[in-house]
This record gives sequence, structure tokens and C-alpha cells, in this order.
Amino acid sequence: MPGSLIHPVPYYAQWASPDLVSDIVLGRLPATADPRWGEYGASSPDEYAWWAKRLCGVACLRMCLGHWGFPVPVAMDLARDCIEAGAYVRHAEGLHGLIYAPFADFVNQRWGLRAQSEPDLTPDQVRSSLEQGCLALLSVHPTIRFAGSRPPRQGGHLVLAVGFEGEDLFVHNPSGLFGVSQEFARLTPDDLDASFARRGVLIGGLGDCPS
Repeated sequence: MPGSLIHPVPYYAQWASPDLVSDIVLGRLPATADPRWGEYGASSPDEYAWWAKRLCGVACLRMCLGHWGFPVPVAMDLARDCIEAGAYVRHAEGLHGLIYAPFADFVNQRWGLRAQSEPDLTPDQVRSSLEQGCLALLSVHPTIRFAGSRPPRQGGHLVLAVGFEGEDLFVHNPSGLFGVSQEFARLTPDDLDASFARRGVLIGGLGDCPS
């Protein structure tokens, strides 16, 4: 499949310090030790650590907002707004979400963007959407941060599709390994097939996709 396109999307990790993400996700450093936790908008290191591992969707949203020139709120402010919008639901065991339909409604109403929940999304549709100027939040398994990963199941984590080259897709991964799989990480068709749950959210600027 010929052709290439990469949107110049800014990168945000779902933790405050992108250079510490590898140590945090690999268990070498507790998130409470992140010296930049206050930049997240949390009231304490413990609150920061609880939320940061759950806010891949918020990190993707921050990237989208930066791409289209909007002010980028701190992560905790967006998390609270998503709770109010019904896109996250707190419960005794943790957090339910990101819930795509209310999230898309929230994005549309708050910023006037064109977001659409996609419960049945193919790689070809992702590529077509990118060609139309859209970005795509994709549900993948978190082990997609490792090259050649073959996870036991699909989904559970959100990355942002920002471009393609031939059949390969480029994504910004909020929990990618620093210097390896965070910004413009290349996914082969085999990588995507193993990890992608075929659902997500398409987000476009005014006049862009989805239709």
C-alpha cells in the first residue's frame, strides 16, 4: 500500500515526566517519585500515581488539542471534566472508562471538534481518516510498547494514530518507552493485528473527518 502521511502532533505522556515512563511502567520507579507530579494538577504524589496510570485517553486528548492549537489543560482538570461528562466513572475497584460515546460528545461540545465513537474500526478506516486530516484514538494492548509484542488479548490501552507509511502506522503512545516507542512509534500490520481491538474514537478539526 503506497503513500505516507505524518501529522505533526505534539506528544504528551500519561505521566508528567516522559523520560521516567520506562522506569515507571517496568516497575523500577514508583510513580510517586516522579518529581514533576505537581504539573499534573494532582493534590499529592499518591493522587497523581493513582490517576496517571489510568489517563492514556486524556493524554491522547491533550495531544489532539495541542495539534489543533487549543490551550492544553493539565491532565487532572481534563480527568475531572471527563467524569462530569460521563466518560469516566469511578467505582470501588478503580475507574471505568474511557467510555467513548460520552467522551466524543464532550470533545465536540467543549472544543467544537468532530469526534465520533467507533465500535467497529478497521486499519483501512484509520488510514483513510488520517488522509482526511483526522487523528484516531485506538484501543490496543499496553504491551504494544514492545516491538514484536504478541499480547494475550487485544485492547485495554489507548494510543493516538498520527500517520502512516505504506501499510505501517505511526502512533503516539502515552505509556511508550522513552526514546523507543513514545513518539511516532511505527507499528507493522502484524503489530496492529495482535493488539488492536478494532475500536476507538476518530477526532477531526472543523471540516475534517468523521463525516
